[in-house]
Parts: sequence; C-alpha cells; structure tokens
Amino acid sequence: MLKHRGFPGRLPGTDFQFTIRRPNPKGITPLVRRDRFKDRKPADRRADTAFVRALMEQFWDQPFERGNLDAGRLSWLFEREVKAYDDPFDPASYEAQLILDLPLIQSTFPEAFDRD
Repeated sequence: MLKHRGFPGRLPGTDFQFTIRRPNPKGITPLVRRDRFKDRKPADRRADTAFVRALMEQFWDQPFERGNLDAGRLSWLFEREVKAYDDPFDPASYEAQLILDLPLIQSTFPEAFDRD
C-alpha cells in the first residue's frame, strides 16, 4: 500500500480521517458512491472541502494511486469529483488509479479553489 507522504492524516482539530496507517487485515474496504444530501452537517461539508483541497494540492490533474487514502472519505466523492482512471477498475484495490474531475470540483467545491 502506497503511503502518500505529505498528505494530511485528518482535518485538524477533528476526528475526520483522511488517511489510514496500515492495510486492513480483514480485507480492503471497497470504494462505493455515497449520496451527499443538502442537509449534511456543516462539519461534514468542511471535511469534504478540506479533503478535496488536499487532493488538489497533492495530485491536481494527474492520475494517482488510492494507496492509504481513507475509503470512507473517498467514497463521499467517488464517481463524481474523484473518478476511476483504470479500465477495468477494482474498487477494492489499494493500487487502483483515480483522477480528479477539476471542472466538477470547481462547480461543487468553489471554496476549495480559494487560497487563504
């Protein structure tokens, strides 16, 4: 499992996890598309925005390996802002290649493009 050096492990000051420390001994958690509803808590939306910003800073328009990125956090974005790059795609592989849909991110998470 590739560890993405320099990628934040979590949203600072919270328990929102962005990476995992080691492979799951029970098996790899597959990526699945999770629906995001408009009534999500503001903290969840902040975590999504921070995760998207970290992905953009690390990978921008280049394909990247799933590696130690948290499956739960990726699943909130999967098949929308984060798309499968491999064909065929294995959602239960740490080596699976993903890519960001930057135009969609700009419309869905415009604040991720803002620089503080």
